[in-house]
Amino acid sequence: MMNPFLIIQTGRPTVSMRRHGSFAHWIRVAAGLERDEAIVVDVEAGEALPSREGFAGAVVTGSAAMVTERLDWSERSADWLRDAAHAGMPLLGICYGHQLLAHALGGQVGYNPNGREMGTVCVERQPQAQHDPLFAALPERFPAQATHLQSVLQPPEGAVVLASNAHDGCHAFRWGAQAWGLQFHPEFSAGHMRGYIHARKDALAQEGSSAERLAAGVSATPRAREILRRFVRHARR
Repeated sequence: MMNPFLIIQTGRPTVSMRRHGSFAHWIRVAAGLERDEAIVVDVEAGEALPSREGFAGAVVTGSAAMVTERLDWSERSADWLRDAAHAGMPLLGICYGHQLLAHALGGQVGYNPNGREMGTVCVERQPQAQHDPLFAALPERFPAQATHLQSVLQPPEGAVVLASNAHDGCHAFRWGAQAWGLQFHPEFSAGHMRGYIHARKDALAQEGSSAERLAAGVSATPRAREILRRFVRHARR
């Protein structure tokens, strides 16, 4: 039997989307993992992270929390991720997880000066990603689902920026050979994205954005979604 993956759950979907399951469930399904191939630890709820031994790799979910809040559970998780990254464990951080991994490794996280990014956005693969195990097969430009206010403003020392766009200069990075961060959500379907836009319609209106317009622009993002399965294959090798 293959070693399971650890999914570090750092938050829950917005209330209106919880009927579709947890972030961990969305990630497991998108990654092609069976129920017995993933173990979920809810760090936001106070669950303790286990030893790294026996896991093929770890995926860190998104969250409504902010890394800059320096919450106790978040800082403990950052310590665990720092040790895991230095030990060479395969890691993949998504949205909050991307920012938390960058923070753990010495990068700078904060509110994006361009404000909120939400909807199906165009992400550009950087030239240095052409030999990356997760990004090499992607086209130079591909759509991805995004919803965030904070970003990695300064990647960790030694990190390679793999993808960016006009809104966010670090949409993805790799640190070392085994640790990746993705600001976008490869686990989100078009339905998930539209649900999030609807849930944020009041905030979007206050910011001068139209939820209807953003929702109309949502499309499927199969190339971004592939990254999860590539991570699983890479970690198992």
